[in-house]
Amino acid sequence: MIKQIFGKLPRKPSKSSHNDSNGDGGVHDNSSLNSALGPNSLNNSKPGSASSKPSNSSRSNNGPLNSHSSTSNKSNHGKKTASLASQAGPISASGVYEALPSFRDVPSSEKQNLFLKKLSLCYVVFDFSDPSKNLREKEIKRQTLLELVDYISSVSSKFNEVAMQEVTRMVAANLFRTFPSPNHDSKILEMYDMEDEEPAMDPAWPHLQIVYELLLRFVVSTETDAKLAKRYVDHPFVLKLLDLFDSDDQREREYLKTILHRIYGKFMVHRPFIRKAINNIFYRFIFETEKHNGIAELLEILGSIINGFALPLKEEHKLFLVRALIPLHKPKCVSMYHQQLSYCITQFVEKDFKLADTVIRGLLKYWPVTNSSKEVMFLGELEEVLEATQTAEFQRCMVPLFRQIGRCLNSLHFQVAERALFLWNNDHIRNLITQNRTVILPIIFPALERNTRGHWNPAVQSLTLNVRKIFSDADQAIFDECLARYQEDEAKQKELQEKRELTWKRLEDVAASKVVSNEAVMVSKSISSIAIDKSTAPKATASR
Repeated sequence: MIKQIFGKLPRKPSKSSHNDSNGDGGVHDNSSLNSALGPNSLNNSKPGSASSKPSNSSRSNNGPLNSHSSTSNKSNHGKKTASLASQAGPISASGVYEALPSFRDVPSSEKQNLFLKKLSLCYVVFDFSDPSKNLREKEIKRQTLLELVDYISSVSSKFNEVAMQEVTRMVAANLFRTFPSPNHDSKILEMYDMEDEEPAMDPAWPHLQIVYELLLRFVVSTETDAKLAKRYVDHPFVLKLLDLFDSDDQREREYLKTILHRIYGKFMVHRPFIRKAINNIFYRFIFETEKHNGIAELLEILGSIINGFALPLKEEHKLFLVRALIPLHKPKCVSMYHQQLSYCITQFVEKDFKLADTVIRGLLKYWPVTNSSKEVMFLGELEEVLEATQTAEFQRCMVPLFRQIGRCLNSLHFQVAERALFLWNNDHIRNLITQNRTVILPIIFPALERNTRGHWNPAVQSLTLNVRKIFSDADQAIFDECLARYQEDEAKQKELQEKRELTWKRLEDVAASKVVSNEAVMVSKSISSIAIDKSTAPKATASR
């Protein structure tokens, strides 16, 4: 009798069955999300949870209940996600992937639940390598994504933590992926030319673009509370976004540039981390791979960041200039991002003019020797830096600087020589040179004279004559002194050359007179030089 009575009473559900009933649809806190559901596992586990309609509906309808019981599920969450990830193979959405009602067709009280359902529906990632596959399902997802973008743009209430978590998880499922790593063998790198590559287009862009737009609208929305959202737009999330900058598709990099800049502006707590992460990308690019598709976009973001630096500049920012930005002039593919790099460098000098000496010496350190087009770019950047340079900093570096400019003036590549001569067209630079003409003119006068007398390009000769006139008008006495010294050095060189030729002539005569036969034998200069070295070697040894 007693057993029959107890048998009719409702049984208390066990802990294990409680966990199994909630399953993967529970909403967990941020620490659980970060530890158990990294972006890589999201790609595997989320589509599995969205591949059957009952799981989608239970996930959204039971949101508050699951949120309440999230702490009890935290310990089993990692194991459950791992098992789901291992079981979810290629997703076949045929027959179960159906469109959900429009936001216009449901009352306002149900829109939040519908929003979560639509996010869950978009966890499925389709294969775009076959254009004829899953056409109906792809179109359903595209329309759903567009509806989500409109909803985020027009929502009038703050996003709660459940919505924030689901948005970031859906974004991670669709965007975060690993690109095929290029072969970084040194021989391949020597032949590699990024400029010759045709721009790649990601076949999944019809979906990716809308997901990027959704993320951008979510970040900039006034209904997104940064204090809450930072738990989900966290460091791992930002790192995965930065990894995507290596995408071959320029359209994707443009979206990433805008989104990362907005994240930097909205989440102040992430700013030091973002700068450090970009630093690490630069270090790896400069010193290891010399291959990355997104350097220009990252520098464009940094240009805006540097522009907002407070004065005086922190030591951290100065180290970033010296350790990352200046060495970025080293890679062969610098032309791909030089415009953005030059802007960042100039921003630093304009912020703190005392950095001009450091920047100019850094440019001289990485000055190209055999690449003329790269040399033209360096001269253009040098002009921008000198335009922001004050007299004291100019005087610290003018000697090594104008030795290099003198070599550029005599370059056989007319564009290099012409670009160097254009420096005198800048009023500020011309004034700096004129003020320090007693030091600068003796350094570059021989180069000017050689151009005037023998450069093959008429335009270079004409520009050189204009520069000579500037110096002669500024200080005729110094100009005449330099001219006299040049003529004296030229006479000495000529005399030395005549002596050298006479010595060779005598050596040839001596060799010819000692030949047994009557025929004269011409001794080559290389042989005679070896003979001279041998004859002088014992004397040198004896003198020691």
